[in-house]
Amino acid sequence: MLPPRAPRLPSLRVTAVLAVGMLAIGMAVGAAIGPAPSASFAGNPVPLLLPSIAALAESNASAHASTSPSTVEPPASASQPTPAAASPSASGAPATTKPVKSKTTSKVVSSTTPPNAAKTPAPNTKTGGETTKQTTLPPVTHVWLITLSGGTFAQALAQPASAPYIDSQLVSAGALLSEWSALAGSSFANEAGLLSGVPPQTLDSIVQPPCPEGAAGETCEPETAGALSAADEFLKATVPPITASLAYRENGLVVITFGTVGNPAESSLPAGSTTATLSSEPPVGVLLISPFARAGTRPSTKYDPTSPKQSLSGLLH
Repeated sequence: MLPPRAPRLPSLRVTAVLAVGMLAIGMAVGAAIGPAPSASFAGNPVPLLLPSIAALAESNASAHASTSPSTVEPPASASQPTPAAASPSASGAPATTKPVKSKTTSKVVSSTTPPNAAKTPAPNTKTGGETTKQTTLPPVTHVWLITLSGGTFAQALAQPASAPYIDSQLVSAGALLSEWSALAGSSFANEAGLLSGVPPQTLDSIVQPPCPEGAAGETCEPETAGALSAADEFLKATVPPITASLAYRENGLVVITFGTVGNPAESSLPAGSTTATLSSEPPVGVLLISPFARAGTRPSTKYDPTSPKQSLSGLLH
C-alpha cells in the first residue's frame, strides 16, 4: 500500500492571480457598501500591493520547497572549506603566501652602518677646551754630575778674573739656573736619565778634589778667589773630554753645581776618598750642558721634586 502523498500547493502564478482576483472582488464590494477610500490611497492601488503579494508568494514557495527532502542541500560552509588564502590575518589584512625577499633584509642591515665610518678621524683628547699633546722627552741616557768645591756661580760670574773659563766659555755653552740649589741639581741629574732615556742609563758623579792640608791648602780655601780659580781649573780639565765623547754627543747631559768637598782626614774616611756635601741653601746655581739644552740661556724654571718630568721637558728639547 502506497503512503499518502503530501497535498500539492498551487504554483506561484496561480497564487498571484487568485490574490489579485480576491483583492478586486473585495474592493468592489467595499465600494458598494462603504464610503470612498482616503486621499492617501488615490489612484490605482494595485501597483502598491504587488510587492506584498510577491513576498507572500515567495514565502509559500519556500514552505513548499522545505517539504521536499530531495531539494534540501547542505550549507556551503559544511561542504566547501574556506581556502587559507582568503582567510583574513589578525590585523584584518588578507594573508599572503609569498616569501619575503632576502634583499630587503640586507638593505636594512647595511643602512645601519654609515658609509664613511672608516674615514671618521678619532676625536682629540681635550682638557679644558684645548687639545692635549703628548710630551716628548729627549733621549738622555748618559749623565755626568760634577760637584765643585765651595763657592757659587754668582761669585764666579762676579769675579771673571778668578774663573775665566766659567765666565767666558761654560756659561755661554749651557743653560744657567741661578736659583737652583745643589740638591735640586743632583736630583735633576738622577731623574734625567731615568725619565727620558732608554736602558741602560748611566750616571757618573765627579767630585773636585779637596784642598790639600797645611800651607798648600791656604790658596784654595772656600769663599776665596783661590777656591774659584781651583774650581775653574778643574772644570777646564774635566769638561772638554766629556763633551768630545760620542756618548755625550748622542745622549749626554752634564750637570754642574757647587758643594762642600770634605777632606778625608777631617771626615775620618780612608785615604784617597772624598766627600761632597750638597745643600738646599744657599741656591748656588746649576749649569746644564747638553746637545738638548738651549745654550746661553738663563731659564726661570723652578725645579719641582714631585714632578721632575715637567722640569725636564721644560729645560731640554
